[in-house]
Amino acid sequence: MRNMLLATSLLLATPLLASASDELSYTYVEGGWNRLQLDAGSAGDFTMDGGYVRGSFAVTPQFHVIVGASHLSGSDTAGATRVKTTLDVPYLGLGYHAPISDGVDFTSEFAWNHRSAKSDYGVGDQRFRQTSRFNEVLGMVGVRGRLTGNLEGWLKGGYANGGDGQDARWYGVVGGQLNITDTWGVVLEGQFDKDTSEYRAGVRASF
Repeated sequence: MRNMLLATSLLLATPLLASASDELSYTYVEGGWNRLQLDAGSAGDFTMDGGYVRGSFAVTPQFHVIVGASHLSGSDTAGATRVKTTLDVPYLGLGYHAPISDGVDFTSEFAWNHRSAKSDYGVGDQRFRQTSRFNEVLGMVGVRGRLTGNLEGWLKGGYANGGDGQDARWYGVVGGQLNITDTWGVVLEGQFDKDTSEYRAGVRASF
């Protein structure tokens, strides 16, 4: 899947493909499958699966509000220790977009999310729970363009800072949408930083 997402990035970087004149919609609702893969070093990788919903709502010709939420869970076993972790992330942001050329927009986004994790441990007959909560602010800039009449893609770079002892991080986002009709499309997106890879596959309704 990572190779497919990187291929989308290469397509987006080719200006000749962004030739369609159709306007890109910044009002849509979307939902689907979500996966988070964490590189825990010597402890190995940890994978969480779940779902997400998000929406974008144009409030002026160049500004839009983004809202969303995701819920993921994963389990792991190490010897006699079992752990199940759930992660809930609500998201709220403000986006700006401006045309660069026909069918290609510059995009930027400033957003907040709240990460709430809960881990339930079992060691033999003993049970205990560990929780973690923190707020994170992030900023992104990138491009979004129409590659063909029914295919669009986007490429973004971002910086996130969580405070409360959380390390700041740089990350990249690459994605695309295949438009089935004027309203409905299928979305594939990946987000990558030094320690995590996050994938989304969903259905979008644009208005």
